[in-house]
Amino acid sequence: MQNIPFLLLFVLASGFNFLLQEGLEFIDFRARKKDGGRVPKELFGYADSKLLKKTAAYENEKYFLFIPEHVLGFILSLVLVFAGYYVFLYDRLFRLTGSVYLTALLFSLLASLPGAILSIPFDFKREFDIERRYGFSTMTLGTWILDGIKGILLELVISCPLILLATFLLLYMPNYWWILLSAVSIALSLTFSFLYPVLIAPLFNKFTPLEAVELKGRLEALLKKTGFESQGIFVMDASRRSKHSNAYFTGMGRNKRVVLYDTLLDQLSIDETESVLAHELGHYKLNHIVRRLFASIPLIALFFFAVSVLIRIPGLYTAFGFEVETSVVLDGGKRLETAQPYMYFIGVFLCGLIAGPFSPLLSVVSNFFSRRDEFQADAFSAEACGRSRSLVTALIKLHKENLSELTPPKIYSVFNYSHPPLLERIRALEKPKNPNP
Repeated sequence: MQNIPFLLLFVLASGFNFLLQEGLEFIDFRARKKDGGRVPKELFGYADSKLLKKTAAYENEKYFLFIPEHVLGFILSLVLVFAGYYVFLYDRLFRLTGSVYLTALLFSLLASLPGAILSIPFDFKREFDIERRYGFSTMTLGTWILDGIKGILLELVISCPLILLATFLLLYMPNYWWILLSAVSIALSLTFSFLYPVLIAPLFNKFTPLEAVELKGRLEALLKKTGFESQGIFVMDASRRSKHSNAYFTGMGRNKRVVLYDTLLDQLSIDETESVLAHELGHYKLNHIVRRLFASIPLIALFFFAVSVLIRIPGLYTAFGFEVETSVVLDGGKRLETAQPYMYFIGVFLCGLIAGPFSPLLSVVSNFFSRRDEFQADAFSAEACGRSRSLVTALIKLHKENLSELTPPKIYSVFNYSHPPLLERIRALEKPKNPNP
């Protein structure tokens, strides 16, 4: 175990991830270039070649920005490792503070700083150039800066106590920390879901009760029919930042609420809005969210257990240039050299560096189940509303208004789409049901 080439694994995984992402985006770009103006038969009368060409141009703009951002991000990730930035940061912080807790806290914050700085000009161009030229962004510079500050403060409020708690568990419960931290992560997720609608979301947007009488009556009748109890139906002022549209329900327990973007209400008819809401309610009634939560519990525990094994190995640290103090322990009669617990938080960070590039492979699995849930929620909407056509037209409108790709390559959607592509959803909704034998 001592000779596992952790650095080589990091480099190979990072290189694989880079080539995979570049390859997928190029495949999608090439497909747009070939068929970007061709209208599928399912969309005759709803979309024309001009709209599809505009959609392709919009996606191409984002792709051309993705290339330098992705390349520079990949180079930066390698430079930070091979130039010894993380080793330098840890050594200086530990000497300066003399505290494992402060070192862990400051290291966690400063280690992500270079990547955050790199993303700023690309985020700015995306928001104030591409999104604005295509008629989406209504963001002011002041709102953009204020949102960034709020996001940073919110992240600090959430992450700092968690980092300190994790450091305590690593120091004083080195054999069982992964069990306790798994439980804390799950509890935090539940707490966040409960508090998000009433404490966090209002920091960024204004939510007002739905006032449209006819629409409100239809939607409240749908909520009653499906047995969904919530705080009510709210309209979010999404148009303050963007003309993109959406609808969702959020929260848990007595804090559940239905949220409609104000932009969505401008784009859809009453029937279509009802169908979209029924789709969202389908996720709740079919227990998709609860199922995902329970499915994540063993995955979180398994990940932390694997990390708990790896962070004991001195070779994990020395591979990245860290000097590591060790101690000898007996395991089944064998003498094993292990890293000291005060460095375990660095080991957790390094495991994250190595595991991060494998996330696209995990997304293939999570996207598969997510797309399955979306098909089921579509079917629930059709049954609850007694029709499927209004959901079909709503999906078409939302894709048109958001300039979303209509026919992405299959391999691209497998890796990148948590929702099925539009044509797949339309075909599933319009597929005749087999009569009972």
